Amino acid sequence: MKNASKYLRAAIMCTVLSSSTVFAAEPTKGPVTVGFLPKLDTDPYFQVAQSGAEEAQREIGGKAIREAPSQATAEAQIEFINNLVAQKVGVIAIAGNDANAVAPALKRAIQQGVRVISYDSDVAPDARTLFINQAKGDSLAAMMLDSMHNMIGEGEFAILSSTPTATNQNAWIDFMKAKLSSDPKYAGMKLVQIAYGQESEQINQQQALALVEAFPNLKGIIIPAGIGLPAAARALEQAGRIDKVKLTGLAPATLIKKYIQAGQTQDIWWNVKDLGYLTYYAAQALAQGKITGKEGETFDAGRLGKFTIGERGEVVLGPARIVTPQNVGDFAF
Repeated sequence: MKNASKYLRAAIMCTVLSSSTVFAAEPTKGPVTVGFLPKLDTDPYFQVAQSGAEEAQREIGGKAIREAPSQATAEAQIEFINNLVAQKVGVIAIAGNDANAVAPALKRAIQQGVRVISYDSDVAPDARTLFINQAKGDSLAAMMLDSMHNMIGEGEFAILSSTPTATNQNAWIDFMKAKLSSDPKYAGMKLVQIAYGQESEQINQQQALALVEAFPNLKGIIIPAGIGLPAAARALEQAGRIDKVKLTGLAPATLIKKYIQAGQTQDIWWNVKDLGYLTYYAAQALAQGKITGKEGETFDAGRLGKFTIGERGEVVLGPARIVTPQNVGDFAF
């Protein structure tokens, strides 16, 4: 019995170790297949980002495949993580719907020799090596808040985010709350509610109208989600409220160009195609051992030039811009 107990304890220990130990895959000799896993299959944002990845693939080889769920949930992404592992991709590039919920599946992928990076929306840092960020999170949050302030000056405003678990949106909202409570510049602004559009055009339209009805003195809405801002603008236009409630946030500039030109909406945006392009270059550099994810390492990203890995594996594409009637023509998406 003593020996049996000893062997049982050893077996349990081996199981614990195997489930918690992350194994580093050996560098490859050439380009690999990179499996992109965006938040949602139908979001045009990620379709444009994928076109950038495909441009990079034509330049340096390998394969860029894309698989995505029809619902923006962590549960849906987990199934696709497992599918990509089964396909023996070299790297998974994921835009996380929930930073922590997808982490166990990503860690299992790493144990099976698949490298993991995140892009657009981060996952738990211990479940990936790199995070390819479109812009510094604090800068995006500050620009959205400044944009709203410039449009309404003072008064009530709301936030219409994507989902309650969206990593990047939650970080931006926390930053905005902190600024509202600490910066005298925003003393006259009052955040009255945070609503969620659930990555659905219809729900975003419904929520935008609901906010206007619930708060008769509402002056503006910040919408940090690419699907939500165009949907809300169309809903308020149809309801005859687009001139009374100002909108700002993140969205493809071309989808809200007429509202920007009319001064009804502002936008904070970047080159989305370049985000996919940079992600693919970073994935291949990681797979081939040119970088390991250590802070201070550099790698080349084709026409975008050289990038340096920052703290906790973050690589930043570059600063965003506030899209106004004067510069809206500079944005192809």
